[in-house]
Amino acid sequence: MPTADSNLPQAEPRTHCPLCDAALDPQNPDECPKCDWVIGYRRRSYGGSARDRAAVLLSVIPGLGHIYKGHRVFGALVMAGSVIATSFCLLAGFASAGWGMLLLPIYWIGVMMHVYFLEDLVALGKPPK
Repeated sequence: MPTADSNLPQAEPRTHCPLCDAALDPQNPDECPKCDWVIGYRRRSYGGSARDRAAVLLSVIPGLGHIYKGHRVFGALVMAGSVIATSFCLLAGFASAGWGMLLLPIYWIGVMMHVYFLEDLVALGKPPK
């Protein structure tokens, strides 16, 4: 008796590499013997985990989210850079009747976006940098 799955079209097995067009080994069609192609090549997921969202929340203090994700040196540089950025935004704010202060949220959002898409060294078990 046919099952519901038997009516679904089956995917054709790959016979050639999509990068170099070399013939793939029928026993192992998931990787190319000639180049570096493997199933899932160039497919990377960006952000979205709970640790990414926590790092964004920690970035209320710029650099703290970077340290949380294992990028200690860069996080310290972002913390020091935020003091400089705040100073320049204050100076620009005085020079432009307050309009220069709009640069500070742009910097802040940029830091938060960077930490959201940054590789999480702690979750991957890599040594912190």
